[in-house]
Amino acid sequence: MTVPSIAFVAADSEAAKAAFDRLTDRYPNLPPEQAEVIVALGGDGFMLETLHRFVERKVPIFGMNRGSVGFLMNSFREDGLLERLGEAQKVILHPLRMRARTAGGGLVEALAMNEVSLLRQTHQTAKLRIRIDGKVRLEELICDGILLSTPAGSTAYNLSAHGPIIPLGADITALTPISAFRPRRWRGALLPHTARVMFEIQDSAKRPVSAVADFTEVRDVIEVEVWEDRTIELALLFDPEHNLDERIIAEQFLQ
Repeated sequence: MTVPSIAFVAADSEAAKAAFDRLTDRYPNLPPEQAEVIVALGGDGFMLETLHRFVERKVPIFGMNRGSVGFLMNSFREDGLLERLGEAQKVILHPLRMRARTAGGGLVEALAMNEVSLLRQTHQTAKLRIRIDGKVRLEELICDGILLSTPAGSTAYNLSAHGPIIPLGADITALTPISAFRPRRWRGALLPHTARVMFEIQDSAKRPVSAVADFTEVRDVIEVEVWEDRTIELALLFDPEHNLDERIIAEQFLQ
């Protein structure tokens, strides 16, 4: 078995920092810029931060849960880490790219590993027009917001908004409204991963809307375009007995 060089990174929590200290006492720890594998210690939020931080490095990331839910993380064990890395299964993810235009004329681009969400900024509901590949599919959606989710992010905010859980190999994204008022019965849509989604904010001066791509928030947007960026590949490593596909299936049978 070839042993990869490792860099450990940890969230700013007592559990994560304690795990970092114990693991770096047992295993060689290189700077992240030199390692072949990055081991992230924390929860799902820290995994997202780590993916964003090292997106240009294109190295696989093996997460161990030192947070709460840990959907994107493996279980934490100090023993046998090198063997686990050697046997781990790789999952390739593609992020969403958001291009947001603001009322002031600004243009902001950002990546989202989980979802891009549009949210009302005041007590007024948002009014949105939705185009898919240039064609108007919904002339007016009155809502608190809407999100477009990747398969990996479908168990996060998307699930809380009653959106569908998506298997990783499905090559689709989930378009999910947040507290839709009109049309009241619209529950969202499943789109091919090649779709380009355009959100046009109606009456934006009275009903301001912000756009959020994971951690990047852009306020007072008037137009937001979102698509899957297949030029970027993010590699996650999972233990064979508890890989991400299995987690997505299991999540749908939780009581």
